[in-house]
Amino acid sequence: MIILANEFPQALTIAGSDSDGSAGMQADLHTFFRRHVYGTSVLTACVAGNSYGIHDSVNLPTTFIDQEFKDLADDYHIRASKTGMLSDSDLIRTVIKNYKKYDFGPLVVDPVITTKHGNMLLEQSAYQTLRDELIPMATVITPNFFEAQKLAEMDIETSVDMETAARKLKALGAKNIVLKGSHHDPNQTKVSDYILLESGKSFWLTGDFFDTDRKNGTGDSLSACIAAELAKGNSVEDACRVAKKFVDAAIKSEIQVGHKFGPINHWAPADEL
Repeated sequence: MIILANEFPQALTIAGSDSDGSAGMQADLHTFFRRHVYGTSVLTACVAGNSYGIHDSVNLPTTFIDQEFKDLADDYHIRASKTGMLSDSDLIRTVIKNYKKYDFGPLVVDPVITTKHGNMLLEQSAYQTLRDELIPMATVITPNFFEAQKLAEMDIETSVDMETAARKLKALGAKNIVLKGSHHDPNQTKVSDYILLESGKSFWLTGDFFDTDRKNGTGDSLSACIAAELAKGNSVEDACRVAKKFVDAAIKSEIQVGHKFGPINHWAPADEL
């Protein structure tokens, strides 16, 4: 019997570690596991925090990150990757350098620039590096509503604005755009994401709005799910549709972990897709 090495689909998360397990690399690996993909990781930073908030963080040395990339390239067949929060220009450029050096498949960029409430997470220099140098390498980018406004340099108030912003994001160099709709109005009942594909095809994905504080890791999990589906050989369109259903189900079925802002429930979607 011949056993082929690396036959099983493998995906990579390039992200920081969140000690409470709700977001970052932990959310990505939860998602890879639930989507039946073997998850590998390049750790870029460590965050100390819990459901009440983030209390400290530290970046890893770029030489260590270089070694992580090399070790994975020497042994694994990674078929798709995703980035999470990359906190400064040196770190972003280290990721870019290594991604150009090694073949780790299509890249999903979750451009972690602002919180889901619109607060900036990156200094201007790091933001500019991400915008000008990393996004043009992306197969898919998945900005939240506020990140899309920042990147497109416009206010988004209508569905037409969403479509215009997506075209502006595509002009930055990313091939496919997943522009996540606003979900900060407690009176809304639906959330609509706009998808603009490399082919020019576009469509909306609409799901229920859930007024809950159990939403940590939503963006991480969406981008990780897209990467997982791409690693299995699925199209970008199919990957986006699966990811929307996956995350909506994970938000809908709450898990009571932590006292304040809790994680989504990665177990929930298994029987719903």
